[in-house]
Amino acid sequence: MLEKIFKLSEKNTNVSTEVRAGLTTFLAMMYIVPVNASIMSLTGMPFDELITATAIVTMISTILNGIWSNTPVAMSVGMGLNAYFTFGLVKGMHIPWQSALGIVMISGLIFLALSFTKFRVWVLESVPIDVRRAISAGIGMFIAFIGLKGMGVIVDNPATLVSLGNFHDPKVLLGVFGFIVAAVLFAYRIKGAFIIAIIITSIVAWILGLGELPKGIVSMPSGIGDIAFHFDIKSVLTLALLPVIMTFLITDMFDTIGTLAGIGMRAGLFKKGSRELQKTLEADAAATVIGASLGTSTTTSFIESAAGVEEGGRTGLTAVVTGLLFITTLFFLPLYKAIPDNAIYPILVMVGVLMFSELKNIDFSDGTVAVTSFITAVLMPLTYSITIGISAGFVIYLILALLKREFDKINVGTVTLALIGLLAFIFH
Repeated sequence: MLEKIFKLSEKNTNVSTEVRAGLTTFLAMMYIVPVNASIMSLTGMPFDELITATAIVTMISTILNGIWSNTPVAMSVGMGLNAYFTFGLVKGMHIPWQSALGIVMISGLIFLALSFTKFRVWVLESVPIDVRRAISAGIGMFIAFIGLKGMGVIVDNPATLVSLGNFHDPKVLLGVFGFIVAAVLFAYRIKGAFIIAIIITSIVAWILGLGELPKGIVSMPSGIGDIAFHFDIKSVLTLALLPVIMTFLITDMFDTIGTLAGIGMRAGLFKKGSRELQKTLEADAAATVIGASLGTSTTTSFIESAAGVEEGGRTGLTAVVTGLLFITTLFFLPLYKAIPDNAIYPILVMVGVLMFSELKNIDFSDGTVAVTSFITAVLMPLTYSITIGISAGFVIYLILALLKREFDKINVGTVTLALIGLLAFIFH
């Protein structure tokens, strides 16, 4: 039956290899359950329910993709947009979390509809790849800034806006320790580096009395009745929030395609015109709609899937195994609740490192690209807004291309995105 569904022999793989690859991907990305719940709970959403929702969304979307597209790609709540959801929309723009979920739902529905058209190709052709890389790097800096601020390494300063935190504070030192552990494990390419770092840092915190000991290990999952299907679409159907909706749509699209390109190079998947790529995009878009329905921010393809691909995963069976293993995360709520914040925030910084690395591929010899990339990346953390960074990038790109008479760089897509970007400043 597995051979018939997943075409194992055609992909030069077998059940044992796929199971091992699925376990590897699970270990690499299981950190998302406590990390996402910690971030999104700052909006006022219940932590317990977010644990359950994150686990369920990951299970459903990953298994859906495994069966629908037959690719070894796992999906879960995307890092970066969950931070923007919390700190940019709810805390920054004072939008209720129900309305923020409505924004995610609208962007997901649009992405789902467009996944069955050639729109994604149009967007890809409209936006230079270097600008897309700058968006990824900027989101990385945004996440890292949030992580460093949460750790207490960076603090508010009325004279200089920000300054170095109090390194005499044991909790700040705990965060630095957690970051070093995560960085070392990552540098040594240890499988499951991030979740291992969280565990080690938490144990140290419990031993030193810097966090409450777990009140048990396992428990029954929490319900999600207070967050599921609580998205508010009506309140966000305004022109002022169009740039925000477009930010979620465009960022999810770029993130997904960038992730799939990286995984595809390792696995020999997603050749030009690949039906598997099309189906994975469809599953990714459907996953965002499912996530918004159950109470999480944008769901996307996870680059950690590459860990399973390195283990030999080549089919959807790898994804199905990963999804099934996430069932176990539903029952560790007491442990998740006892994880100190400064065991979580260092992981945000490390995710920022991964995304920031995209800068190395940008062609800074092109003046238009260099300025656009810099403005896009640097404005995200400095304005605490992914929308402002992306919008400014599109506007600056169009202005520079026009003034330099680089008309080959201008098309309907760049003009449209620049005009939408202007709305972000008009309604700011």
